Amino acid sequence: MSSSLTVLVTGATGFIGRRLVPELVERGHDVRAMTRRPEEYDGEGTPVGADVEDSESLATALDGVDVAIYLVHSLDQEDFERTDAEAASRFGTIAAEAGVRQIVYLGGLGADDDDLSAHLRSRREVEGLLGSGGVPVTVLRAAIVVGHGGISWELTRQLVKNLPAMVVPKWTATMTQPVAVDDVIRYLAGVIDHPDAIGQTFEIGGPDAMTYRDMLQGAAEQMQGHRVPIVTVPVLTPKLSSQWLAFVTDVDATTGRNLIDSMGVEVVVTEQRIREVVPGEPLTYEEAVRRALAERAAEA
Repeated sequence: MSSSLTVLVTGATGFIGRRLVPELVERGHDVRAMTRRPEEYDGEGTPVGADVEDSESLATALDGVDVAIYLVHSLDQEDFERTDAEAASRFGTIAAEAGVRQIVYLGGLGADDDDLSAHLRSRREVEGLLGSGGVPVTVLRAAIVVGHGGISWELTRQLVKNLPAMVVPKWTATMTQPVAVDDVIRYLAGVIDHPDAIGQTFEIGGPDAMTYRDMLQGAAEQMQGHRVPIVTVPVLTPKLSSQWLAFVTDVDATTGRNLIDSMGVEVVVTEQRIREVVPGEPLTYEEAVRRALAERAAEA
């Protein structure tokens, strides 16, 4: 592994990107923070103005880059599958032309033979399209990432905060395996230029497999010191569920619906190979929640 590389981080101002950039700078890499508004960027690394929908800007941003971290998703758009597919294909082709050696992508958990939701199906498609130009892709597949500012965690936090009792859809009985954002950053940084990670797909998650209902109760215990009454309703369509979320949280209905479509699919870790490449015990859900709440309180 090279000690210092030129690394491009797309989505540098996002939930994952704004945490990853300083970690990579601390590790000695020359980091380009890609954003559509570089003049407003005030984080670490070197701001680079580019858009995944603009080939010319991507060519400039990727010129001389060793490793590119791809953190782009469009869940707030109705046609996000087409948008994400076109962006990934364009990025993969231009990265190959620029001589990029590795693309690292944060994807979604879920068995390939499952009846995947549109959201998870799109994540799978992006995995392949990023590598269509010939650059080896390292994929980290995660379920819900728990951390301050993460959309799935915000849904959980706001539901607990705003509702003294909950009537929830049946998808809250689906199993998932949340992972702390600190561990996601550790894994993303750890696979960069690692010979055992090039072209490989890894599943990442915390030590706790649980239902979405368990997640809500765990968050309630940390936030309020007690569990909350929860009643499951057998029939609540994705559209109604998304409207329910939009009513009690500040997550827009389109994003909510695209997320909810995935929540009927079990997403748990089935292999632990990532620990051979990036050793260390992941944080528990309880600790991840504590850290997310503490970070939010510190910003208030």
